[in-house]
Amino acid sequence: MARAATITGAPLSLRVRNFVFSGQFVRGSLAVLGFFVIWQAGSMGLLPFMHAIPTPITVAQAFWEFMHTAKYWQSWLDSTLRVMYGFVAAQLLGIPLGLGMGWNRNFKDFSYPLFELMRPIPPLAWVPVSILFWPTNEISIAFITFIGAFFTIVVNVLGGVSAIPRQLVNAAVSFGASPKQVFWRIVLPATIPSIVTGMMVGIGITWNVVIAAEMIAGNTGLGRLTWEAYLASHTPGIIVGMISIGLAGYVSSMAVKMIGDWLMPWKKIF
Repeated sequence: MARAATITGAPLSLRVRNFVFSGQFVRGSLAVLGFFVIWQAGSMGLLPFMHAIPTPITVAQAFWEFMHTAKYWQSWLDSTLRVMYGFVAAQLLGIPLGLGMGWNRNFKDFSYPLFELMRPIPPLAWVPVSILFWPTNEISIAFITFIGAFFTIVVNVLGGVSAIPRQLVNAAVSFGASPKQVFWRIVLPATIPSIVTGMMVGIGITWNVVIAAEMIAGNTGLGRLTWEAYLASHTPGIIVGMISIGLAGYVSSMAVKMIGDWLMPWKKIF
């Protein structure tokens, strides 16, 4: 049993060792180290435009203090839930809409003009209307988050359907495939990469939007935490909030990437 555990554990340790000593890891580590070196030098006055920025050690101490407060973790939870609600709703409505506009010309002629009229409106421009329209600030922020991801996913899905070679569809029809079979076996699988791209872009926009919405209309969340630190002139707290937002966005992007890898198993082959 011990030998079996050793054998099964060896590949994982080998993969970890190969990754640690890979050029990608080394270059990434040097980039991170260089960033902190520049930050430290700038905070010490060697870079005049960074003299007001606290040192990494000061920020790390503030980070440690924030991590021992319930408010910090509640802010993480509130922002994450808002992003999740808005992002999932955007996928549930945006993906079918993009597929419908790309697959059915009549439906596109009917819906696309209104879509293009609303798409250039920045998500934050919806904040006043959202506050007036929805009964609570929580729903208002979730709606703004939804707007941030919705138009991005629709555009990407529509572009993916439009990019499908017409020869594939014609070949399927010539072999007797019904419109339903063409959609499920050609159009939808061929559009999955565009859907995943839209999800990756949309999750980043969603975090940008939710942070701004929390600063304007929220009572909790990482955006509100950062804004309160600014109002209190607590510069280390501002940077802690910024780092937390970056970490939250990174984790969300990795989760979306895992979903994309699951939807596109052929990427592991080619």
